[in-house]
This record gives sequence, structure tokens and C-alpha cells, in this order.
Amino acid sequence: MPTLTPGGAGDDSHADHLVLMYGCDSSALTRGVAAYLADGLRRGEAEVVIATRSHADAFVAELERLHADPHAALRDGRLAVFDAHETLARFMVDGQPDWILFEQCIGAILASARATGTGGLRAYGEMVGVLWEAGRFTAAIRLEGFWNTLLAMHRGVKLFCAYPVDVCSDAFTSADLGAVMCAHTHLLPSEPSLDNALERAMADVLGTPASGMHALIDDHARPSWAAMPRAESMILWLRDNLPAHTDAIIARAREYTRLAA
Repeated sequence: MPTLTPGGAGDDSHADHLVLMYGCDSSALTRGVAAYLADGLRRGEAEVVIATRSHADAFVAELERLHADPHAALRDGRLAVFDAHETLARFMVDGQPDWILFEQCIGAILASARATGTGGLRAYGEMVGVLWEAGRFTAAIRLEGFWNTLLAMHRGVKLFCAYPVDVCSDAFTSADLGAVMCAHTHLLPSEPSLDNALERAMADVLGTPASGMHALIDDHARPSWAAMPRAESMILWLRDNLPAHTDAIIARAREYTRLAA
């Protein structure tokens, strides 16, 4: 995994609230979530998936490909799958998540799932992503806060969230996503080859190796943010500090990632 920059939340070696920005690349989402779930099943952990129906089906298919036996886990209750839209409707009031209804709904789901496993509990939820995609940003951040409160109440639970945000787009900025970064412990890498691609692209466009900017990029990290991969840190630094060159660098980096695929 690419190097993570220092961060207050991310310095905790127990990563219990992960987030992935997957843009329109549903295959990256499927691979990342399935790997996370397969690891938990092999460890004997119970798991809860709250996802759109198409994504849930894709996760199960990928778990089968990984020989994680998802159907056996579904039969014995170690893996429980819930529809994101239907679950959201159970605790939304006037367009915002309601804490009491959320705690009753999700708390009960976690408690029931935990009783089926011999180890910890892993959850994957994309209800925040559903809200974000609908432009309901305040509701999404409020829901992240509810999740963090619930995680503090249910020790030993790991949570994986996902947002349909492309880290190479102009939607991935400090201003737009600062609150999301503060709500998580770790941002997961969206594309393994993006780190090297950005290094090459920065050298092409700026005429100087990116290695000389790493100290500046690390200093740019905010202690309250999730720890994040080098590539995502570089993009945020570029947008904040070299906006006139960012689009050219990212366009060149996209070319390099396509060639590496």
C-alpha cells in the first residue's frame, strides 16, 4: 500500500473507520470491499454489508472468485446484507438522519451480527455515498458522525465507507472533502499505480522531481484528517498550491495509469 501521510486519526494503528473514493470505477470498489470482507470471513469475524443491490451482488460474486464462500456465510448469518436505500429510510427524518432512529436501527443490526461471529465485526456501508451522490452533503457528514458515535459504543467494530468521488476530478479538494477526511481514520488508495504516475507527471509538467516536494506535501497534512496515501495527498497539495498546473499534471498521470493497467 502507498505510504500514508501522518495524521492524528490515522496514527492509530487500529484502523477502524476506512473510506474509499472510487469515482465511477465500480470495479475498484468491488475489489476493495471484497478483499476487506474476505479477510474478515477468514478470521471468523461477523460482517454487515449495507449497499445498493447491484453493488452487494458484485461483492458476493467477487467473494466467490476469492473462494471466501459467501453463500455459506449468508446461510449461517456471519454475513448479513441490507439494502442501502431501504435502511436509510428507516432513520431519515425531514431529510436528515435522526440519532435515536439510527441507533435503534443500526445498533440492532450490529448487535445481531456480532452474536454470530467468533471474532470481531466488520461493516461496510455506502449510505453516506448514496446521500453524497444525491447532493445531500450535510446529511452525509451528520451520518458519519453518528457512525463514529456508534463505533465508540460498539468496541471492536471496523467500518468501511465509500464515496463516488474521483480523486482525479476537481471534486476532490480540501474545501469539499475536509469534513469527510475528519470523520475517518484512513483513506484507502483508489488506484495502486497512481502514486508513480503522479511522480512522473509532475516531473514532466513542472520540470522537477516530485521527491523534492514530499516534505511540503507532508507538512500540508492536517492532524485531524484521516491518514491518506501519498498520491491523494499530492493531489490535494497540488490543487491548493499549484492550481494552474494541476489539471495538466493529473491528465498526464491518467495517461500513465492507463498505460500501466
